[in-house]
Amino acid sequence: MSEFKYACPVCGQHMMCDSSQSGSVMECPTCFQKVVAPRAPASADSKLILSGQKYVEKKPAPVVTNGGTLPGGAAQKNFPLVIIIVLAVVLGAGAAVFVVQQKAQRAAQSETAPLPPKSSGNNKPKPKPPEPPKPVAPPANDALWLLNLDTATIPEGPVAGRIHGQNFIVERATFQNGTLTLRAGTHGSMEFGVYINFSGAQPEVLSGQTINVSTNADKAARITLRWKDTNNVVQKDGFDSAYALRLEFGPLAKDRLPGKIYLCTPDDEKSYLLGTFNADARKPKPKPPKN
Repeated sequence: MSEFKYACPVCGQHMMCDSSQSGSVMECPTCFQKVVAPRAPASADSKLILSGQKYVEKKPAPVVTNGGTLPGGAAQKNFPLVIIIVLAVVLGAGAAVFVVQQKAQRAAQSETAPLPPKSSGNNKPKPKPPEPPKPVAPPANDALWLLNLDTATIPEGPVAGRIHGQNFIVERATFQNGTLTLRAGTHGSMEFGVYINFSGAQPEVLSGQTINVSTNADKAARITLRWKDTNNVVQKDGFDSAYALRLEFGPLAKDRLPGKIYLCTPDDEKSYLLGTFNADARKPKPKPPKN
């Protein structure tokens, strides 16, 4: 076997091998690249320096399938698009059927489920507090009907007395539009009580004032009595003289006008009112202007 030289194709370094090593892979001592030794020259005396071939590692050939190429020869499975669509439709329909069945089962269970037990009573609505009892009018007394202010005394306590033969006690007092109202009941139109009209005087004017009207006055504040007869029909009677009246108004404060009253009218039933009151003197809201 004859030896020959060849050059590294990368760095040109001369390398030595014999003809039996042709085609083998050797490592360049200079650049350490793997080099394939060439075939030995035909003539041993040839001065031509052959060049080796850089060794390249062979990679496995790619496998071509219907869906494309996979490295390393691994085959890719590719289902036709129609099959995928059919599978998606079938799975969607199955899911819809499952949802419908679940709803139907829940509905059936709710219909057959027993009702929850009634509350033990902790959630019962609280009963409304009882309304305060209505004040009871004291029996009338003829001795209290006096048309003389010189002997008049005003007792402490709510206004009470007699109107057209019926016992009376005040439940609400108001002073609006120049009129003092003392009435039984708190709502609706007045059916039992007295109006005292001061011709539009405002509560600020009467605050802290005392008014005395004797029976010999020619004309004074208009007094109107209201009551119901035996047929439950509202009746009224009015006086602007011949009555005895003493009104002691307290100071107006926070829309309240307190006072004391002594009133005796000259009717045959000897109507009279005696006692204290605290009138609501709020001014009514102004009416909206007409368009």
